Amino acid sequence: QVQLVESGGDSVQAGGSLRLSCAASGFTVSNNAMGWFRQAAGKEREGVAVIGISGMTKYADSVKGRFTISRDNAKNTLYLQMNSLKPEDTAMYYCAARPGGLPAKDALSIATYKYWGQGTQVTVAS
Repeated sequence: QVQLVESGGDSVQAGGSLRLSCAASGFTVSNNAMGWFRQAAGKEREGVAVIGISGMTKYADSVKGRFTISRDNAKNTLYLQMNSLKPEDTAMYYCAARPGGLPAKDALSIATYKYWGQGTQVTVAS
């Protein structure tokens, strides 16, 4: 049974940093594409960052240069390092996975991911 459990969400001041973690069970993170998505209140869920089997990464324009996605294969865990946080980064952050590698297009689309965690809340105060 595939399970994804996020942690690390918190309330921080603008300019601060957080690291989100996603512990996976039931599958191997290094053999699947994985990503982070977020949903702000009243808005649709959107892709933030994804990583493929080869380690290739893709980021939403809004987080490029500030967020870094990575994984620890030994711990079977996915991470999202978030720096220079802005109030507009406030959202529920979700970890997701899909069998196989990143799709050739729409890698940040929620439609391409099969497994989802329950989310962890990030709140950035101005």
